[in-house]
Order: sequence, then structure tokens, then C-alpha cells
Amino acid sequence: MKKLKKTQKIKEMVVNHLAKNKREYIIILILFIIGIFSGVLFINNVKEEQFGNISNYINTFIEKIKNIESINSLQLLKASLWQNIGVALLIGFFGTTVIGVPVVFGLIIYKGFCLGYTISSCIAVLGTSKGLAFLLSNLLLQNVIIIPTIIAIAVSGFKLYKSILKDKRKENIKLEIIRHILFCAIMTIMLVIASLIEVFISNNMLKMVVKYF
Repeated sequence: MKKLKKTQKIKEMVVNHLAKNKREYIIILILFIIGIFSGVLFINNVKEEQFGNISNYINTFIEKIKNIESINSLQLLKASLWQNIGVALLIGFFGTTVIGVPVVFGLIIYKGFCLGYTISSCIAVLGTSKGLAFLLSNLLLQNVIIIPTIIAIAVSGFKLYKSILKDKRKENIKLEIIRHILFCAIMTIMLVIASLIEVFISNNMLKMVVKYF
């Protein structure tokens, strides 16, 4: 019963958060989708020489995965944490400054671009079936957490920016910044979980999948 009540409270908190920040989430999602389409368009319009380099990189990466007997999980975890938390910290930091909001928007577009670029290049090089198998095994699980988390941090920064514009009193600014920092700290925990999933689950799934390529 206690677990059910806790689960219900968490659901209510999430629903209320989404309802209160509906407009902000829509704006950030649109920017993220623009980034994805930009990445896809970039690959679709890339020159033959550049496509050859991309193809060579992906195929070389797959061969390395096939031939690796044991994965250095600690090294991969450090790289994953640096990548995921690094972007989150940048978005969280620039969200605390009024002039930093355009940077937040730019980072969201960039994150979407990277995802669109990765999806499009993998499918273009490996074909639809192998490309989807590669992406599902290597990217799906952690990105189910990473993408909503990054978007939520951007929304928190955007909300902070709007709150400061509405009420420029020092007390309000301090309170909103503290709320933003605490929210970012909670979201960072989610990114740590995503990195653990990436290293200890997704990488092992990828190693199993590429054997059939």
C-alpha cells in the first residue's frame, strides 16, 4: 500500500509539473525536433566523400565491437557520465542567466541534431533492418531517460528566465535559482542511471547484436 501511495504521489507530481509547464515543454520539444530534422537533412545532403568517411567510421566501430573480448566498463562509464552530465550542467548553468537562454535553446537543437544525425547515418550506412537493430540495442534504453531529462532541465531554465523577467526582486530570483538547482540535481541522478544502463546493458546488447552483421 505504501509503495502504491508513493507511486501515485510521484505520478501526480509529474502530471502537475507537465500541466504547469505545458507551453515551455512544447517550445523545447519543437526546438529538439527541429534539431533532429536538421541532423537527418544533413546526412541526406552530405557529399559522397563525407558519406564515405561516415560509412568507414561506423563499419570500423562495428568491427572493433566484434573483436573486443572484454569492455572496460569503468572507462566507458566515465565517458558516458562526462557526456551526459556535461550537457546537463551546461544547460542548467546557462538557464540561471538571462542571456544564457538562447544558449540553452541552441544546446537543445544541437542535442536533437546529434540524435537525428546518428539515426540517419546508421540507417544510411547499415540499411534499415541492421541500422534499426544497431540503434535499438545501442541507443534506445538510455535515451528513454536522457532525452526527457535534458528537456526537463531546459524547461526548468526557461521557466527560471521567465520568472526573473516577471519578478526581479532579489528574494524571488534567489528562490527560483535554488529551485532550479535542486531540480537539476534530481535530474542529474536520472542521468547517472542512464549512464549505468548504457554501459552495463546497452553495450552488452550491442555486442550481441553486431555478431549477426
